[in-house]
Amino acid sequence: MEYNISELLEKGGRIHFVGIGGSGMFPIVQILHAQGHDISGSDVNEGSIIDMERKMGIDVHIGHDPKNVEGASMLVVTAALFSDNPEVLRANELGIPVIPRADMFGYITTLYNNSLCVSGTHGKTTTTCLLTSILLQANKDPSELIGGKLPLINGYGRVGETENFVCEACEFKDTFLHLSPAYSIILNIDDDHMDYFGTLENAKHSFLEFADKASKAVIANLDDDNTVSALSDCKTTIIYFGENAKSNYRISNVSIYEKAFYEFDITHNDNHLGTFRLKVPGRHNVWNATAAIAAAFESGCDITSIQEGISSFSGAGRRFEILGSFNGVTVADDYAHHPTELTATLKAAKNMGYNRVIAVFQPFTYSRTYMLLDDFVEALKIADVVVMTEIMGSREKNTYNIYTSDLAAKIPGSVWFNTFEEVVDHIKQIAVSGDLVLTLGCGDIYKAAHMLLK
Repeated sequence: MEYNISELLEKGGRIHFVGIGGSGMFPIVQILHAQGHDISGSDVNEGSIIDMERKMGIDVHIGHDPKNVEGASMLVVTAALFSDNPEVLRANELGIPVIPRADMFGYITTLYNNSLCVSGTHGKTTTTCLLTSILLQANKDPSELIGGKLPLINGYGRVGETENFVCEACEFKDTFLHLSPAYSIILNIDDDHMDYFGTLENAKHSFLEFADKASKAVIANLDDDNTVSALSDCKTTIIYFGENAKSNYRISNVSIYEKAFYEFDITHNDNHLGTFRLKVPGRHNVWNATAAIAAAFESGCDITSIQEGISSFSGAGRRFEILGSFNGVTVADDYAHHPTELTATLKAAKNMGYNRVIAVFQPFTYSRTYMLLDDFVEALKIADVVVMTEIMGSREKNTYNIYTSDLAAKIPGSVWFNTFEEVVDHIKQIAVSGDLVLTLGCGDIYKAAHMLLK
């Protein structure tokens, strides 16, 4: 059943979020809370996001209990829920409107005339944070909905006073097709979420639909073959970026100025905009930054502010985030969970001058692990040492009969454990001064990194 979200919000009452601890839910919570709405929520595990929500005065329950929804005016639910969730079942019994997160997210984008929606299989969070950093530097006072924590705003979302809105546009279950973008930004298209799309061609078709939703233009990567192919029938104006000579925002003179950190030039339609220097590692971030530069320039930002916004951005939460060091061992955490992302992150790590890179990987979802098994093997082999946990199934059941031991059997010298305690004990035994311990995955592997530091 479809509801008019604007009318529901105008009526007031308590909004209950099921899965309130998720990084995709938290920015919506922040925005609605800032607008004065009464909010409660529930989730299955404690976590840093829930800690922040409680500090905001939000009542958060651990465990899904039908009693949590009684008295609520509506539920907002995450896509990761199983259909038999007791809170959703109770809401249905009571006639309480159940709103998918994607619909609430889409409603928020309709409130802004210049919504900059960042999509792509890889790099969404970093690019969204880079773009936010630039807009803040340029005094554009944007609102944001980010899938990772941005230290600059100490959160995952922000409410500004202008028509500028920056958000991640996730392709999973076609969430981004609920949005109303002014600019549809496409970083790349890869074979992820195949449990939903089935084929890469289906994914490309969804990205085409997302592109055609843009009211102003599409900003897309001309160096990514899948993106170019997907947009072959695009009806919307396309602004391309990349090293390709036909790009509207052309990248050139890419070079390392320190370890794994890059600088590069951008030319806009034969007009040299300037040189830009990154403080986030890895060559892949040159393209992420260029997408942000293009979106910012199209939104009226001056070049000096863009350069300062780029150079002052040192990373988002869980994106090669250096957590600390002890006895010469550096501990960092990264969200990488697809072979392409692991490859980019581990290559960057290897260029940063550490003695060894110890990759601590938590595979996420059985379908992804099963379908991309050999790609995961090749990516993880880049590390000097590989330690893994069992697969985090999340929304899935293991109908694929796939286990971390299948990965370990193909990676010489790798080990895997069932618990974080075992992982941490093993790392404590093998890590020596000069090593980098890098936890990897989009689940809760970050907890192991914090346990290790403690």
